[in-house]
Amino acid sequence: MTVIENKTFDEERALYASQDVLVINCSFDGPADGESAFKESRNVAVEHSFFNLRYPFWHDEGLRLEHCELTELCRAALWYTHDAEIVDSQLHGIKAVRECGNISLRNCDIVSPEFGWFVHGISMSGCSVEGEYFMMRSDKLRFEGVRLKGKYSFQYIEDSVFENCNFDTKDAFWHAKNVTVRNSTIKGEYLAWYCENVTFENCKIIGTQPLCYCKGLKLINCQMIDTDLSFEKSEVEASLTAPILSIKNPLSGHICVPAVEEIIRDDPQSAGEVLVCCQCCCV
Repeated sequence: MTVIENKTFDEERALYASQDVLVINCSFDGPADGESAFKESRNVAVEHSFFNLRYPFWHDEGLRLEHCELTELCRAALWYTHDAEIVDSQLHGIKAVRECGNISLRNCDIVSPEFGWFVHGISMSGCSVEGEYFMMRSDKLRFEGVRLKGKYSFQYIEDSVFENCNFDTKDAFWHAKNVTVRNSTIKGEYLAWYCENVTFENCKIIGTQPLCYCKGLKLINCQMIDTDLSFEKSEVEASLTAPILSIKNPLSGHICVPAVEEIIRDDPQSAGEVLVCCQCCCV
């Protein structure tokens, strides 16, 4: 493997089509303002390096980034790249990680609107994330211990599992399919409308008007805090462990809850049962 160390690159396609390269303590920045430093590269490892230029990792195969900083000017950092591992790094540019596959991120700080669109297979653990439209239309996501602050997250995702996460995000999980969320806190308005076959297990759900127009929705031992107008026109099986503000017109299924302030029935098609009891288990 060729080692490149302690150098600065600012020209266009500085290391284009590199293969079997280890880059250490380098800077991709400068007046030439060149793009696409590692485009079309294979088997590349980059450590303790700084990226301040656009599109550095497009169409790459076999990439590892460790202790790297990708600034807000490092736009669209990874596109069309497969088999990449990113560890202990900062990704602060818009539209990072698009149309990629088999991507792993661990202990990263991510500030990136429109991050992770159309990705097939991404694992993320111990990361902190801020951004809008996070992970839209991606599938096979595996998240563990991720902290997210955003809006419109996880729209149209499929076949994904989230565990021990903390999400503060408006409109999360709209149109999601075949998703499980365990041991997590989800705060935000209008959670998971129009989702299908989504399960929340041992979760804390906070915010107005959650879980409406859902199909195959399950909640297992969940708390719903400050949630009103919940479950409107949803097919739902739910066991709740704390009182809820209001439930509105569930379409079908059963909702077991220790207490509810208001049950709204103004739709003749609302056939879902609300069972108010101290201890119940419906799912």
